[in-house]
This record gives sequence, structure tokens and C-alpha cells, in this order.
Amino acid sequence: MPPIVIGVAGGSGSGKTTVVRRIVDALGDRQVSVLEHDRYYRDRNDLRLEERAALNYDHPDSLETDLMVRHLHELRAGSPIEAPLYDFARYVRHAATEPVAARRAIIVEGILIYTDAALRALMDVKVFVDTDDDTRFIRRLQRDITERGRTVQSVIDQYLATVKPMHLEFVEPSKRYADIIVPQGGHNAVAIDMLLTLIRGLTSG
Repeated sequence: MPPIVIGVAGGSGSGKTTVVRRIVDALGDRQVSVLEHDRYYRDRNDLRLEERAALNYDHPDSLETDLMVRHLHELRAGSPIEAPLYDFARYVRHAATEPVAARRAIIVEGILIYTDAALRALMDVKVFVDTDDDTRFIRRLQRDITERGRTVQSVIDQYLATVKPMHLEFVEPSKRYADIIVPQGGHNAVAIDMLLTLIRGLTSG
């Protein structure tokens, strides 16, 4: 039986990671593999750091989604993959890769995963985590400073230049492809419990 593929999308800072964690906790670490779309940012090591930093990383073309589709096909066929690793501080892909096992459930996570028809077609359940803009921006600001070595001004500049307009152009419209919309992110206990009940039913067959 092929694994169940669960998509978890939503704007940057919407709480996708919290929802993913709840699913993993419910099913168990040994039953779930997680594949993040932002591992697949294109490697632009041909550009200087300043040029790489100025690129639009919130447009679908910034991601090597066709590689992710191939990897997901392999996972669905029961074969492990070597997933890329990305350095968010230097805006380059690492030479090393990370093994991802084919398990009972595969979670595909990212802001733009529903913009690609081939990727959507591989998903059994599509979840969209919906959170208000102010909350998402604050979370992104905290994450990028703490985890990605960014300055406050650089996060603000990127948000205004690309994150917000790309959200309105690509992420928000992709909500129409979702099977389940989770308002208030991972803090909506009722929606999360309903989602987990559905997923447990699909993975127990």
C-alpha cells in the first residue's frame, strides 16, 4: 500500500510547523516523514551573496519543484530519497543531502505547494493553515532573526518587496485547492482534532 501524502500549506508564519508537529505526534515519529518545500530552493551559487539575497524567494520559480515531484514519486513507490539541504543564511544549497525514508505517511510542507498541479496530484489530503497577516509577520520576523541570521530591517524589506505581494498573488489563491482549512493555525484545537481523526482513519487502512 502506498503511503498517505498530506500537504500542509499556508502563508509564511501561519503555524504550519505546529500543525505538522501535531500530525507527527499523533501518528508517531516512525510512521511519518516530513519533506519541506523550502529544501528545494534553486542553487544560485553562481551569484554573489548580495545578488542572491536580492532574489525573490517567494515566487514559485525560485523552487526546484520538479525535483520534489520526482522525490515524492520515489517515496510513494517505497524508495528512500536523498533530499537537498539549504543554507538560509547564505542563500545556497549545501553539497550534502539528507536521507528521507518512505514511511506510512509523508507530509509535504510549504507556502507554495498547491501552486504546482503535478505536486498537488500526489497528495491525498491538502490542508491550508490560515492565520492573520500581523501574526504571520511577527512570527516570520522572530524566526528569521533567531534561526536565519537576518537583521530586522532585512526582514521588513523582504516582507514588503516580495513576501506580501507573492502571498497575495500565489499563496492566498491556492487556498481553493485545500480539502481542509485550519483557522488560527495550530491553536485551533477543534480543527486539529478533526484533521487528526481523518488522518488516523486514512493511515490505519
